[in-house]
This record gives sequence, structure tokens and C-alpha cells, in this order.
Amino acid sequence: MKKQVYIYRSFERFWHWTQSILIFFLVATGFEIHGSFRFFGYENAVNYHNIAAYTFIVLIIFAIFWHFSTGEWKQYLPTLKNIRAQINFYLIGIFRNAPHPTKKSVLSKLNPLQKLVYLGLKVMVIPVMVISGLLYMFYRYPQKESIQSLNIDSLELIAYVHTLGAFILIAFIIAHLYLITTGETITSNIKAMITGYEELESHEENISSKSSEENETGKEV
Repeated sequence: MKKQVYIYRSFERFWHWTQSILIFFLVATGFEIHGSFRFFGYENAVNYHNIAAYTFIVLIIFAIFWHFSTGEWKQYLPTLKNIRAQINFYLIGIFRNAPHPTKKSVLSKLNPLQKLVYLGLKVMVIPVMVISGLLYMFYRYPQKESIQSLNIDSLELIAYVHTLGAFILIAFIIAHLYLITTGETITSNIKAMITGYEELESHEENISSKSSEENETGKEV
């Protein structure tokens, strides 16, 4: 038996959608700056890219504060338990209507593979993108002269790192968009991230409720 459970909080949903929009916009303006296509025009693309980058950094700061103040950072603690089963599910089981190897709950929203991927994005890919992007904005980009005071004759390596990070994000987005459609229905995962509610097995909710009741009892004692 399944029950509607409030699993994604309001800020979590706001952060998710705002982050998604900003990443799409940064990717689009970034590739226009590289000359892949023309839409806004080079100068406008640079300005829009910089504004979106600053906005993204502010969002990251608020997200970090929210994750640590609410304890939601624990959702990303990696585990190897069921990791092989999860990989097999995505590669084979999902096409055979096999049951999901892990169960989602309020206290555990991510499966083992998601935890590893999201943790990698948060502690490696995103920081590298932010740092390399700031180097561009403050030290050379989009100016053409070199910065002798910092002993930087060329930012070519930083450019490659920043671009590589962009391609990693694109790969993640493609995989993420596909996996969104693998819920109970094609739109169930999107709906959950809009409303905050998702259908979960009733016993999962009972476990969460029981844990909450035990915590409250402990406080009273």
C-alpha cells in the first residue's frame, strides 16, 4: 500500500528548479561565448553568463547553509551497500520491470548510486567550475591582455578545465532527464519535485513516523 508523503521541502524544490535553470542558461551562454552558435551576441552572452554565475554562487551559499542547518547534508553520505544492485537495475533490471533494489523514504531520498554522483558534483565538479569561472572573470576573461602580476601568461589550462566541467554537467543533465522518466509514471518524479509529495510505501512512512515519535519521547524524558 502506498501513501502520499511530503518528502521535498519548499526551499529544496526552489533550489532544485533555480539551479536547473541557471545551469541550462550557463551552458547555453558559455557555448555561445566559445563560438558554438550565435543567439544573444558575444558581449551580451558574456554579461549574461557572468550575472548567472554570480546568481549561482549566491544560490550555492544559501543551499550550503540550508543543508547544514537542516541536516539534509546527510542525504549525500556515500554508501557501497546495494551499489552493485543499483547499477544492475539501471543497466538491466529497469528494462525488465524488476523491483527497485532500494526504497525511498524521507530520511533516505537518494539511492546509493545517486549519493555518489551527487556528492561528486557537489564537492568536485561544481567547485571546479566556480573556481575556474572566477579566474576567468577576475583575471583575464573576457579581456585579451595577459596578467603579469599573477604570473599568468595563458589561461588555456583553466579554459580546458572549465569546458570539461561543462561537458560533465551536460552528461549529468542528459542522464538526469532520462532517469526522471523512470518513476512510477513518466511524470511522477517531476510532479514530486513540484508539489513536494511523492507516493511511498506505507511502511516507509511508518518507519519515519516511528523515528519521529521516538525522538519526541526522548525529548520529553
